[in-house]
Amino acid sequence: MARYAQSERQLLADLLLAVGPDAPTLCEGWTARDLAAHLVMRERRPDAAAGILIGPLRGHSERVRTSLAARPYPELVDMVRAAPWWSPVSNPLADAAANTMEFFIHHEDVRRGRPGWRPRELSREQQEALWRRAKGVARLALRRVRAAVRIQAPGYGETTAGSGGTQVRLVGAPGELAIFLTGRQRAARVQVDATPEMTAFLRSAKLGL
Repeated sequence: MARYAQSERQLLADLLLAVGPDAPTLCEGWTARDLAAHLVMRERRPDAAAGILIGPLRGHSERVRTSLAARPYPELVDMVRAAPWWSPVSNPLADAAANTMEFFIHHEDVRRGRPGWRPRELSREQQEALWRRAKGVARLALRRVRAAVRIQAPGYGETTAGSGGTQVRLVGAPGELAIFLTGRQRAARVQVDATPEMTAFLRSAKLGL
């Protein structure tokens, strides 16, 4: 399903140019320019990209991202649009696995960072591709949640996550669940069936990898 990684990449690049470098995003504290610099760093600077997940390396990661963000904005967007063939996360063998969800999520970060947005109509094939990845993300994102979380994507399937205990249900389309599980709960159209306390916790918790 590499075509979804590629199509979302192009749609995101088009939108980045359309909204301009100072447009807000769902990534707290990041403008469109910051988000573009993050994507370029992730693909072109593996030495710095490790800091996305490894705490002690985050200072180096942030310095590199800030340096990239200082480039002329159209140049930065061009770098988002065309990944280098050698990139560890965007070469032909890795593209579908690494980028199908990544570029969908960041496209929505820009779309939903502005007022007046509406969910897109995604093809069944793209929803299926997102669901396959959302299931794996769910286990990581909810691993510390003290509840037995049943995640349902009607028409696509269901999975479970969490550490057990209180029964919780999340219901939504695969794309919406992907947005919810990566820490963008306030912008996700997901139904939460739980106690009021657990519902409030899940809607505000710091989820994601």
